[in-house]
Amino acid sequence: MDRTFAALADPTRRHVLLRLKEEPGLSVSELARPFSLKLPGMMKHLDVLSDAGLITRTKSGRTVSVNLSVGPMQEAMEWLKRYERLWTASLDRLVALVEEDDER
Repeated sequence: MDRTFAALADPTRRHVLLRLKEEPGLSVSELARPFSLKLPGMMKHLDVLSDAGLITRTKSGRTVSVNLSVGPMQEAMEWLKRYERLWTASLDRLVALVEEDDER
């Protein structure tokens, strides 16, 4: 899970994941096109995403296609959901406190 959150910390990698959600199976060149990155730079980002288990790559001839792998993201979401109640309760208390101050 540490690798998942570390991979998600970078905006370029988050954008790559979003594109793959909308357009599965894009090639590395297609993924690199909207960025000011050369292929080696994009490959480094893809390596981080792959090491985190967030993507899979398939080679067909000279073309490498990239797809999302949902397992690590589901694990991260389950971990975050455990704390959602705590955050929600804390925010509810904060809202009540602010509203109480406004009434005074």
